[in-house]
Amino acid sequence: MPSRSLHQAWLLATVIAAVAAIDIATKILAIQYLGASPMSVVPGVNLSLGFNRGISFGLLAAETPLERWTLMVITLPIIAGLAVFMWRSVDMIERLSCALIIGGAVGNLLDRLDDGAVTDFIDVHARGWHFPTFNLADVAITCGVLGFLIAALRPPSSAG
Repeated sequence: MPSRSLHQAWLLATVIAAVAAIDIATKILAIQYLGASPMSVVPGVNLSLGFNRGISFGLLAAETPLERWTLMVITLPIIAGLAVFMWRSVDMIERLSCALIIGGAVGNLLDRLDDGAVTDFIDVHARGWHFPTFNLADVAITCGVLGFLIAALRPPSSAG
């Protein structure tokens, strides 16, 4: 079974790296190509450049360098804790969920290093209501959380 464990470790590391890399690449493209006006993609979805200095939905906005670095330093033990949980879990859905969350957290952390803000560019809206603008790291984190919910709500296996 060592080869299977090694295979899973490579898979999880690849998911983490791919999520972070794709997230950073799309943020670079958004900064280069999105102007001040939103660009409609499909009805209800625009590309609209924004910057978030806080955590989810702009909460705990970090304006000073000390606040920005504190926010980034707090992220590191969270990532480490998720990594430990990922390697200890025997459930592949939980492990992949952790990898998605870690990859998204790493993408947002790397983006925040430059100026303390996370680049957001996906704007979902309907009838004048706009969901807070987000990015692909946020999508990966959300998918990871949904994966945890699926793992928690499924019936226990009867392996026996």
